[in-house]
Amino acid sequence: MPKVYNWQIGREMDYPYEGARPKKQFAMLFDTNKCIACQTCTVACKTTWTPGRGQEYMFWNNVETKPYGYYPLGWDVKILEQHGVQDVGGPVYKGKTLFESAPSGERILGYLPEDLDYAHPNVGEDDSFGDMQQGELLQIPHMQWMYYLPRICNHCTYPACLASCPRMSIYKREEDGIVLLDQTRCRGYRECVKGCPYKKTFFNPITRVSEKCIGCYPAVEGGRQTQCTITCIGKIRLQGFIGKPDEIREDNPIDYIVRVAKIACPLYPQFGLEPNTYYIPPVHVPPRYLVQMFGAGVERAIAGYRKAADDEKLLGALLLFGATPMIIHHYKVEAGVSIGFDEKGGELVRVPLREAIHVRAAFDEQHQAYRTNIT
Repeated sequence: MPKVYNWQIGREMDYPYEGARPKKQFAMLFDTNKCIACQTCTVACKTTWTPGRGQEYMFWNNVETKPYGYYPLGWDVKILEQHGVQDVGGPVYKGKTLFESAPSGERILGYLPEDLDYAHPNVGEDDSFGDMQQGELLQIPHMQWMYYLPRICNHCTYPACLASCPRMSIYKREEDGIVLLDQTRCRGYRECVKGCPYKKTFFNPITRVSEKCIGCYPAVEGGRQTQCTITCIGKIRLQGFIGKPDEIREDNPIDYIVRVAKIACPLYPQFGLEPNTYYIPPVHVPPRYLVQMFGAGVERAIAGYRKAADDEKLLGALLLFGATPMIIHHYKVEAGVSIGFDEKGGELVRVPLREAIHVRAAFDEQHQAYRTNIT
């Protein structure tokens, strides 16, 4: 099996095809600290791409509550259990990837969910970890925790769905790295559903072929961010392109956040797919849980995020989330303002790093009235 370099695990690994990175790579950032699970992104995606027959159960975008939420049911704990205990500590991953753990005759370690696993998309919603004992009082930080995890197809550098398909129906576009599925070639074997550890490929029981997130490629081709990104009311997402591992550009907000400041991490990097969606980890969750999910860089990411207010370059990049529907290719921070630009250098948006704050006196002398405790 050919060897490819996976920068997220810091080493070469086995993959069924030769490594060939696209000219540009679709990427998305999520700030989990800002997500409130309003599901606006889910509805926007659902009404845009999957309102048809056989698509009723499909959520190309979903938001689940961790640690108990899943869609489909138990998608990550099931593959983690099959994968077994792995050493995820350190910059170089010493365990096996899912490709390296493949059973004899298979290309990747995977499983096919049961139909009923898709029946409860909101299972575990708002359930927190831990029990409250009789007589306990509220404490800060909280004794119990949960957080929301938005998910789409990761448009991986080394897609498991692509590697698993015996019909070569799935391909990765050279121009933007988006992973697409050619339904005219698909015969509905579901090997892609079985192979994708994130379970972001779906089988349509009416058309008898598979489907998946298309990265809103018609919008991306026009320079716009994806539908789930531009409809996010919490401004937790930023979609654009991430540079190649040896071509890091500090004026690209995604490169800066992921590769320079290193405050965003991939989802389950130990699987070996080099996913291209990145998460700013929740600051209130025990690191031991987060390391398993986001890799060894979690504690450094949280520490960097907590100091973002002291780093104007980082703060400027974070404030571009939700600032414009267009894709930001470059940015700079100048005179207290973060400025985003399109691919040709045209200005798209300006966001002040700090908004003016006016503190009024508690007592209004002119009207002889107190301003406090007034609703």
